[in-house]
Amino acid sequence: MTDTPLTITRDGAIATVTMTRPEAFNALDTALRAALRRAVRELEMDSSIRVVILRGEGRGFCAGADLTEGPNPPVHQQIEVEYRPILTGIAASSRIWIAQVHGSAAGIGAALAMNCDLVSMAEDATLYMAFAAIGLIPDGGNVWLLERAMGPRRALQAILEGRKIPAGEALELGLVNELHPADDLETATCAMAARIAAGAPLAAAAAKRLMRRIDGLSYGDAISAEASEQTALSNSADFIEGVTAFREKRKPVFKGR
Repeated sequence: MTDTPLTITRDGAIATVTMTRPEAFNALDTALRAALRRAVRELEMDSSIRVVILRGEGRGFCAGADLTEGPNPPVHQQIEVEYRPILTGIAASSRIWIAQVHGSAAGIGAALAMNCDLVSMAEDATLYMAFAAIGLIPDGGNVWLLERAMGPRRALQAILEGRKIPAGEALELGLVNELHPADDLETATCAMAARIAAGAPLAAAAAKRLMRRIDGLSYGDAISAEASEQTALSNSADFIEGVTAFREKRKPVFKGR
């Protein structure tokens, strides 16, 4: 057992956030929720970081809420105050967040994984809608995330049956990006993070902003939103560096300005 529920390590432009409650399958207790809120804020303020990997220590990614603590009524207030800042903080972050999922991502732990910008998953891992077994509905944005990927009928069936969605199906549905043998997951996820960190961070943040809001836009409004982001990017030093590197037939060195 570890004294801290979470650690942050840095390797150049890549930060790794590790949930360290392996004895509880990284269930989200009060301390871990608070640590995740702090980590999201801290990494957003760290201009040296471009990509964040979120992972769990031990046999699984995250078992969801820690039921041993018992409910903290009113539940809607707990979700709004303790969980929502984590999930919306990741969604609104200018950093690219990658979930590295092994074992199981269950309950609101599944929402934590699927809410990340990218998901790298072990071939034997699952996304588990565990709520039905305890008489609840999915929360933490799970319903929205599932409906968006699976459509209303399949999402409702997964919710009502409390399904474990295997990695292969999750990939087919677009819930995750890549599958890897469990032994290769960490190396493959770090490679993905390195590829993204080598790119232009301003453009990555702009692409994330667009992707997060595109469903709510008409086609014409989407064109306008892209144009607005492109205007700012075309005035950046990174754009000049990219064009210069292209002409000089070398790899660009983007600095995020």
